[in-house]
This record gives sequence, C-alpha cells and structure tokens, in this order.
Amino acid sequence: MEYIYTAMLLHKAGQKVDEASVKKVLDAASVKVDEARVKALVSALDGVNIDEAIEKAAVPVAAAPVAQAAEAGDSGKADEAKKEAEDKKSDEQAAAGLGSLFG
Repeated sequence: MEYIYTAMLLHKAGQKVDEASVKKVLDAASVKVDEARVKALVSALDGVNIDEAIEKAAVPVAAAPVAQAAEAGDSGKADEAKKEAEDKKSDEQAAAGLGSLFG
C-alpha cells in the first residue's frame, strides 16, 4: 500500500512518478524498498492519467450515499450520523479501489 501512497504523493506534489523518486520517498519513510515492486508500479502507471483514475474511482462510490440521503429527505440527527458513517465508508472504499488500480 505504501507504494501506491508514494505514487499519489509524488503526483500530488507535481513530481514525476519514476523509479528514483519512488525509492527516495520510500527511503525517507524508512520503508524497505522492493525493486521489483517499484518497477511494477512505475510500469503500471506509465501512460495512466492519475487524476482521471482517481476521479473515476471516487465518483461512483461517493455518489451513492448522496443519492440515498436525497431520497430520504429527512435531516434528523440520526440521518446525519448515518450519512457521516456512509461518507467515511465511501472514502475507505475509494481508497481500496485505488489500490486495485495499481496492483
């Protein structure tokens, strides 16, 4: 998972996701670098629009709780608590979906 986070961090910082950059970040985080995993990650991301991949992975998951809340039409405290729990679950599902994109 740390390899995916490294790629996302580099991308967010506007840096190129290449082997040297990934290794530097992992070394800085005191993670033992697996050369094969670094090469696989960089190879898998070659030609991938990361922003688009994140958007595609996040939108369907995040839209479901919003649609459910709109159908309910009730804004009571119980519904707010339920929506917050669903939002948290949606964020976790989106992150898990990103993991599958990058191997």
